[in-house]
Amino acid sequence: MTTTAESTVAPTGTGAAARSTGEAFAAARRRERRTIAVLALLALAAVAAFAFAGIAGNWEFALAIRSRKIATMAVVGVAIAWSSVLFQTVTGNRILTPSIMGFDQLFVLIQTVLVFLFGALPLASADPRLLFSGQVVAMVGFAVLLYRWLFGRRGRDLYVMVLAGVIFGTLFGSLSSLAARLINPNDFVVLQDSLFASVNQVDPGLLGFSALLIGAMAIWAIRLCRRLDVVALGRDHAVSLGVDHAAVVNRALVIVAVLVSVATALVGPITFLGLLVANLARQLTGTFRHGALLPAAALIAVITLVGGQLILERVFTMDTALTVIVNFIGGIYFIVLLIRESRR
Repeated sequence: MTTTAESTVAPTGTGAAARSTGEAFAAARRRERRTIAVLALLALAAVAAFAFAGIAGNWEFALAIRSRKIATMAVVGVAIAWSSVLFQTVTGNRILTPSIMGFDQLFVLIQTVLVFLFGALPLASADPRLLFSGQVVAMVGFAVLLYRWLFGRRGRDLYVMVLAGVIFGTLFGSLSSLAARLINPNDFVVLQDSLFASVNQVDPGLLGFSALLIGAMAIWAIRLCRRLDVVALGRDHAVSLGVDHAAVVNRALVIVAVLVSVATALVGPITFLGLLVANLARQLTGTFRHGALLPAAALIAVITLVGGQLILERVFTMDTALTVIVNFIGGIYFIVLLIRESRR
């Protein structure tokens, strides 16, 4: 009788546990879908407000300019958001972003050296496609060389790579400061203006080319989503589950390098945007699944950039830069994250 009772109770308990797990999973998926739907509505509202607010003259002319700005912010937002989510996944750290690898400082160094060597006027008349391609190639080349040099089969090599990125970023910043001191004041004013992120003067041809590159990287990232979900559990768990951890991390880092390089070369550095959108996406969705994190982070980035640009144009009347608004909000959020992490 005891054996019969045990054999009857055990499947019942197992079935109840399975049903509970299934219900929890379904609830989590519903939360993801609701969050993404709300973010999509907020993004559409921000885009509509930016596109139609305050139009007093020629609607066709105004909408053409604003549509290009919206497209630029969407492309840059997707690139920064996805690169930050992927980078935090492979490093296993919510505070790190690709800017820690020195990409922003490398962009500043390239701009400063070009102005130092050729002056601001020749660069202003140069082919923007040539300058854009050179900056992207330089930043991607730096990233690939750094990854191939430092990234090995052991997980700790990743932390060595991050440390090397911090050192290179400091080096690039010091070299930029040295070169900036040697250029004439007029060129320095032009240089400072080019170092602030701006969506107002993006070449349409560069925007289309950037969208193609970012779209290709996005497709590659989508194909890696399931393996990235496993990598997020840690190297040991990923290997035990049959995932080639080193290969997935290497591919993700290449995607990150291209996304960050294209976005930075297109509009300039936006330091805290990636940190802000990646962590908000994790908090709002409550999941580790990249199938939900990536679209949520992209939508938050679009809301942040479009909303920030709207505030910049309507409240501050273009008296400041978009990076000032984004970095102010992102900096406060970064401090909050540090305080939370220190209390754990």
